[in-house]
Amino acid sequence: MKILTQEESRRVTDRVLAISGADECTVTLTGSRTGNIRFARNNVSTAGLVEDAQLSVTVAFGKRQGTATINEFDDKSLEKVVRRAEDLARLAPENPEFMAALGKQAYKPSATFSAKTAAIDPEYRADAAAYAIEASRKRQLVCAGFFTDTTAFEAIANSNGLFGHQQRTSLDYTCTVRTADGRGSGWVKRSAGDSALFDPVEASDVAIEKALRSVDARALEPGRYTVILEPAATSDLLGYMLSGFDARNADEGRSFLSKKGGGNRLGEKLFDQQVNIWSDPWDKDVAVLPWDSGTMLPRERNAIIKDGRVASLDYSRFWAQKMKARPIGSPGNIIMAGTGKSTAELIANTKKGVLVTRTWYIRMVDPQSVLLTGLTRDGTFYIENGKIKHPIKNFRFNESPVTLLNNIDEIGKPQIIAGSESQYAMLIPPMKVRDFNFTSLSDAV
Repeated sequence: MKILTQEESRRVTDRVLAISGADECTVTLTGSRTGNIRFARNNVSTAGLVEDAQLSVTVAFGKRQGTATINEFDDKSLEKVVRRAEDLARLAPENPEFMAALGKQAYKPSATFSAKTAAIDPEYRADAAAYAIEASRKRQLVCAGFFTDTTAFEAIANSNGLFGHQQRTSLDYTCTVRTADGRGSGWVKRSAGDSALFDPVEASDVAIEKALRSVDARALEPGRYTVILEPAATSDLLGYMLSGFDARNADEGRSFLSKKGGGNRLGEKLFDQQVNIWSDPWDKDVAVLPWDSGTMLPRERNAIIKDGRVASLDYSRFWAQKMKARPIGSPGNIIMAGTGKSTAELIANTKKGVLVTRTWYIRMVDPQSVLLTGLTRDGTFYIENGKIKHPIKNFRFNESPVTLLNNIDEIGKPQIIAGSESQYAMLIPPMKVRDFNFTSLSDAV
């Protein structure tokens, strides 16, 4: 599929807007080309290229709205999708929270596109898989992994003069390596918008080393331990918490940020002084679209937690109007301040503790405190006197990221990672945290 330029996208959206006879019309046009290669048991299992495009049309008659989608863009198909959306709108009840479409907006472009990533071809994907496979075979290990690269575009437009267009690229790589007898397991995840930031050799070597070092894991009694959490171990935990930074949920008593008796905890100090988290669509490493795809509000650099205090909450346009606040859309990316310290340096500064590579199968226990439960996996190690002493069996944990961010001893250098639960692009550091609650042992590797 052709990745449409700004001019090509505008021609399509202008045609749709000209067809509609509704009071207002909003158009979203997206397209993507995703290459992939999957390998398992030291062999490539599948490889391919998936192309897709979609046009979504939302119209309104007064407060009655209708939405329809289509993936064909000839004149007949465009008229068909508009009429379908209009028919649905006429049948719909009035939306009591209806907000009129935004007027023209100024979207400052962000660096979401890399020509080098867009040029990734089957040979590049095959080389990434081949290294992991051959390096694992040489060490009598078994590997499995998945590499994807995406080139995409998004265009938005409405009958009030709003228009935005942007292209983006991304890649994701995961690799699991196990010993032939299944007693050791290592894992790695890498994400980037620019392939210049990705080294498939370095990534696979991390998984291989952890697999070799995790053999003959010993049982350690459950309890509260000082832990060093690698970015992949914290990203999903933080994602659960940060997705709760919504003003309406807090004001209506459905969040850990709700105040007893009503209202929210904006401005309160709920975390360690070291915790600084913000969003920035123009960050060079984790750039995202300069608008929130849901509300079409322009994104901005926005402090979320500053010096341990809740600095901002997301406000939908409806809720902002109701509460007389400024609307703030979803952040798109999450960036946490760190230091220049490597994970190895955090380990060297630890007298006794546990290194956690990954957290997995995470589930919410209590939304009011963001208490989560889950398992460690693919490389958990006991630290003593600044060195990894031996691998240990995995744990189930019961812990809240709110508590976690209050128990920080040290923070390391942020790394790019995409949170699978939150879907945020993230720049998250490894963290040394005290009193992490391991509740029971797990036999999984």
